[in-house]
Amino acid sequence: MVYQGSHGDAGAHHADVILPGAAYTEKDGLYVNFEGRVQRGRRATFPPGEAKEDWAILRALSEVLGVKLPYDDRAALIAAIEKQAPHFATLNEAPVHADASAATWGAVGESGALESAPVTPGIGDYYLTNPVARASETMAQCSREFVSGSSKMAAE
Repeated sequence: MVYQGSHGDAGAHHADVILPGAAYTEKDGLYVNFEGRVQRGRRATFPPGEAKEDWAILRALSEVLGVKLPYDDRAALIAAIEKQAPHFATLNEAPVHADASAATWGAVGESGALESAPVTPGIGDYYLTNPVARASETMAQCSREFVSGSSKMAAE
C-alpha cells in the first residue's frame, strides 16, 4: 500500500511506502467548482522537509518505473492538462453549452413524493472531516465547542 499525502492520517499507518506530499496551502492547484468554473489556487508557503507537490512525486515515480511522464515543470504539466482538457485553459468562467437552458450538470435527482422524515446531516462532525483538520488543535477545539455543545457562546 502506498500513501501519498501531507498529514499522515489513518492510511499512512497501514502503508508500505509513504510519499510525503505538500498540503493544499503548500502547492498550486487547479480546481473545478460546482458550476464547472476552473479555478487556480496558489501556494501560500513552501512544503517542509522532503515533501513535494503531488505532480512532482508522480513525475519522479514515473521515471523510476521507466514510464517517464512528459513534463518536467508545472508549466509543462499545465500545458498537458489544457491539451487533454481544453476547458482548463479558461479560468473563472462557467462553461457554455449548446443548449443554454440546460443545467451545467444536467438533471439531478428523480421525480416523486417527498418523504415526511426530517433531513438529517450526513456528517456528524464537519470540523474533523479531513486529515488537515484532524491534525489541527484549533479544529479539535472547534469540534469540542460546537459539536459536543460545550461552546462558550452557549453560556451567554
